[in-house]
Amino acid sequence: MSMKMAILGLLQERNMHPYEITLVMKERAMDRITKLQMGSLYYAVDKLASEGHIEAVETISSADRPDKTIYRITEAGLVLFEQLVLQQFKKNEPVYHPLYMALALSRHVDQSKIEKLLEERIRESEHLVNLAYQVYEEHAIIVPRSALHLMYGRYEHSVTELKWLKRLYKDVQARKLSEVGTPLNEEA
Repeated sequence: MSMKMAILGLLQERNMHPYEITLVMKERAMDRITKLQMGSLYYAVDKLASEGHIEAVETISSADRPDKTIYRITEAGLVLFEQLVLQQFKKNEPVYHPLYMALALSRHVDQSKIEKLLEERIRESEHLVNLAYQVYEEHAIIVPRSALHLMYGRYEHSVTELKWLKRLYKDVQARKLSEVGTPLNEEA
């Protein structure tokens, strides 16, 4: 569903070839905000076209390359796009973080190994915080407020993730993962 929504949304900006849609998705780092299987983009385009949600407007032929079909969104596609967006606003799903299950069982693992992995993960998270804020700042005056909310929300989530990882890291350094009955130091 995310792939179809992304394709329909981008085609509202301009008519595009599927490869161009892929480039725009990568340029905007859409794969960092939702699960997009780039390999399924062409399948989704074919499906949307067969269902009448998009239509071919031009085919560009070249002797040395395969034909490129340029698509546009149809009226039916506009209706489907709105339905898909509204469905996402209705959803209230729990967050499944990849570390949650590992944390629940991590007291059974060598904490020095976890410590090394967390050091690397914290460095990556610090980079993501800086990157998210940089993206927000660079786009603050050129994108709609809806996109700014997305960008700033991504930044805030990154800051929260970093704070959480640093607190966990302190506990791992102190070898406290097996402790029972000790509340977390929430200010860490």
